[in-house]
Amino acid sequence: MAAPNRILSLDLGTQTVSIAEFQMAKDGGLVLIGRQSTELLADPGADSSRLSQAKIAASEMVATMNCKGASVDFTVSAQAVFTRFVKLPSVGEDQVDQIVTFEAQQNVPFPIDEVVWDYQLVDSGSAEFEVVLVAIKSDLLDEINGAVEDAGLKTNIVDVSPMAIYNAYRYNYSELEGCSLIIDIGARTTNLIFIEPKKVFSRSIPIGGTKITEAIAKDFNEPFGAAEERKKRDGFVSLGGSYADPDDPEISRVSKMIRNSMTRLHAEISRSISFYRSQQQGTAPARVFLCGGSASLPYMREFFNEKLQMPVEFFNPLRNVAVGEALDVDEIGKNAHTLGEVVGLALRNISSCPMELNLRPVSVVNRQRLAKQRPYIILAGVCAILIVAAWWLYYYKAAEATSNVVSSLQVRVAPLKDMENRMGTVRSEVKREEELSQPLIQAISDRDYWPSIIEDINSRLPAEFVWVTSFEALEVKSTPGAPPAGPKPGAKGGASKAGGRPLLLQGLYLDNPRGAAVVDDFVAKLSESSLYEVNKNELKRSVPNESEWAYDYSVQLILNPPSPRK
Repeated sequence: MAAPNRILSLDLGTQTVSIAEFQMAKDGGLVLIGRQSTELLADPGADSSRLSQAKIAASEMVATMNCKGASVDFTVSAQAVFTRFVKLPSVGEDQVDQIVTFEAQQNVPFPIDEVVWDYQLVDSGSAEFEVVLVAIKSDLLDEINGAVEDAGLKTNIVDVSPMAIYNAYRYNYSELEGCSLIIDIGARTTNLIFIEPKKVFSRSIPIGGTKITEAIAKDFNEPFGAAEERKKRDGFVSLGGSYADPDDPEISRVSKMIRNSMTRLHAEISRSISFYRSQQQGTAPARVFLCGGSASLPYMREFFNEKLQMPVEFFNPLRNVAVGEALDVDEIGKNAHTLGEVVGLALRNISSCPMELNLRPVSVVNRQRLAKQRPYIILAGVCAILIVAAWWLYYYKAAEATSNVVSSLQVRVAPLKDMENRMGTVRSEVKREEELSQPLIQAISDRDYWPSIIEDINSRLPAEFVWVTSFEALEVKSTPGAPPAGPKPGAKGGASKAGGRPLLLQGLYLDNPRGAAVVDDFVAKLSESSLYEVNKNELKRSVPNESEWAYDYSVQLILNPPSPRK
């Protein structure tokens, strides 16, 4: 698949939102041509508005970079994603999906239909396969994706932050042998990524820059925002030992608190290294790379170099990526260790990557499927137009042939036209005679009208419990200026409820086991008649009680005018 001319990568960090724009170089490489970054409110108390902040920040950066409506790849943080590394026996390709689906159902701590999940096979070179399994709650993913698309972008790929960094490492440090450990120190968590030539493993530790800020806020008894500002202004990792403390006692306190937090982080890293070697059969790291926003604190590299006793350097995802002339190379270089996610995402668009996870929401999947089907839909539309055009041509030719035949028949039509005129005169005379006789025919029909209605009602009367005591023909109330009541087309028997004369039917029904239901049955039978319609809105029934033996009821019938006799 050809790479797009404009590649946008969005890193949705807990405290920082970054967007980078890349282009594919002529040699197939990657060129960074634009970057924007915005910090969100650091206070954990603002977590409920974190997505709203991210949407506002992304919208502003999209407007600045003039990329509204563009396709974008974005990462979700590791703390929002469930990640599991599972070993599988070597099986055929047709069985992999079934086995991985079973493992997902067993390992994901949520109902499988409530998550979006994906997996990647890692060939370890042994008889076993290792599967990287990731899952995220569907509702959380929809909220994150909604914030991205509300900012004016269209989602293409949704990756996990550590795996994007892993792809960036493979692209820039492919020549390294042995085990490398990437320590990605973020705001809330620190992600450890162990990388070997045929192996990868990641683990998240809930220690990050926010823990340092919380310690400062508690020690100085100040708000979280002020503590965050103090950390950025005065913070560095205390070197400890024989190094002299800063002259300013407050700066000294901050540096020691940062060192204490990093010491706890180092202890967790040491335990993770032991776990990786014992449980994952990995080798000891030969080198360490630092990345993430909190890794920018002064003397962070020296601290880990002292503690881990191995080479430590900042991760450079731009090692094999060119930087556009419009960018400040020094500024980009100073912050290169924070660009691992956006570089790893961009690489997905220009080549195959060792880790190609994609946690797309259902809405994005449907939209991309429709985009793939669009050429076929257009082709089907063109075919439909051609079919219509063919039919039009057919009917045009048929009309032309019909016109020629009609012209030849016109000579024979003239004598028949004279005969038709004479027959029309006779029909008019017959119609006049029928109109003269119609009142007499109608009088005969009306003679049987009321007896037929009474007979029809009597035939529908139940054999017991119900009888009729009176009939009363009601006057039709008409609005001044309105047309007289009469039959309306489309009604049963030729009249509608609004057009016929109302007849009030009154009677009694005996106390019986079914109560007023016998009246309902009677009314239902009346509704089947073609001589009238039942106005059920006027149906009234007394409620049975234990003091009387019979109860009255009334129902209004709308009579259909008698059908004229012919």
